[in-house]
Amino acid sequence: MSISARNKIQGQISGIQAGEVMSLVTVQAGENRLVAAITRQAIDELGLAQGDAVTVVIKATEVMLLK
Repeated sequence: MSISARNKIQGQISGIQAGEVMSLVTVQAGENRLVAAITRQAIDELGLAQGDAVTVVIKATEVMLLK
């Protein structure tokens, strides 16, 4: 599958907090932890489970930095 987004990060699912409609999926990518809010339906359709290798795709119009 091709995608135009350039920000792709490989990681492993370290946790899933499933709600009735929305869920939080935590991905460990090296020293970085990323959290995605996705629908419960997406988790079911993709068959996501803790330990799965995934690619995080970030497509944003804004990125903020704090120092």
